[in-house]
Amino acid sequence: MKITKEIVRKTAHLARLEFGSEDEDQIMNDLQKMVDWVDKLSEVDTERVEPLTTMSSEINAFRDDKPKPHLPRKDALKNAPKHNSEYFTVPKVID
Repeated sequence: MKITKEIVRKTAHLARLEFGSEDEDQIMNDLQKMVDWVDKLSEVDTERVEPLTTMSSEINAFRDDKPKPHLPRKDALKNAPKHNSEYFTVPKVID
């Protein structure tokens, strides 16, 4: 799969990421390296490998996941230093 600037822009939009056009080339190259690495997995012979359904034989000891009342969006965003009307706005953390 060839990663293009259009794919980078669409992915950034879907993930609600913002970055300058000067970063697009670096991000495009990084994504291409990741895709190429994952493509190498198709070369692995898995003919006699049993499918793995779980990494552990442990039984889930956590509580049942039961719906509970949620915090209203207005209250959740009240103490956020930066936000738009629907989500938190955070500084860029990936170089």
